[in-house]
Amino acid sequence: MHKLGRGHRDKVQQFMAITGTSEKFALQALKASDWNLEGAFDLFYSQPQIRSIPDSRHLEELYQRYKDPYTDMIMADGISLLCNDLQVDPGDIVMLVISWHMKAATMCEFSRQEFFLGLQTLGVDSIEKFKERITYLRSELKDEQKFREIYNFAFTWAKEKGQKSLALDTAIGMWQLLFAEKLWPLVDQWCQFLQVRHNKAISKDTWSQLLEFAKMVDPSLTNYDAEGAWPYLIDEFVEYLGENGLIHRSS
Repeated sequence: MHKLGRGHRDKVQQFMAITGTSEKFALQALKASDWNLEGAFDLFYSQPQIRSIPDSRHLEELYQRYKDPYTDMIMADGISLLCNDLQVDPGDIVMLVISWHMKAATMCEFSRQEFFLGLQTLGVDSIEKFKERITYLRSELKDEQKFREIYNFAFTWAKEKGQKSLALDTAIGMWQLLFAEKLWPLVDQWCQFLQVRHNKAISKDTWSQLLEFAKMVDPSLTNYDAEGAWPYLIDEFVEYLGENGLIHRSS
């Protein structure tokens, strides 16, 4: 590794520290991804055969540590303890990413199957290994396709069981969390508009289309097409911005 430049050496060391792999594999993964660190992580996590296989006994020990005493599930108290062990805040967006990996059906709950499959996918069977994955889990939010998947997952994950729509307060909290990552400049105005004008639960269509709107339409709305196929709520939002002088569109 002494022949590498400092930047490449730093990436090798970072890759090894997070994944626990050898220097040889770190070099292979980074070279294969043209020295793109996120690309090397994707390569690593997409090839289970090169990851350490989690010990099922250790997984069971972890599960028993967090399992609810009255039901075969990890509930809110267990997740709070997990957050404490990982040294992350329960409201940290990385917990959403973890839940996405576990394919969790409901917020603040992990079934035995979800917990085991999620940790196996991540190659984790100890808190120490789990903590080492946190940096990678955060990096996944910067991948546009993964962010879209996590964003769409969040709707089903956060809604109440048996409900088709997402409670407004919950939706607003999730949007503020998610768009803090994507930095959509209109998120505060959107949430304000919903509280003033809508005050109802959010449909799956509105949830999905808002991400497209945030991605495709300039914050100044210069390329907004009133004849486009946006949900009525988004069209009303644009009108609200104009009526309240919150945006100035050029004619």
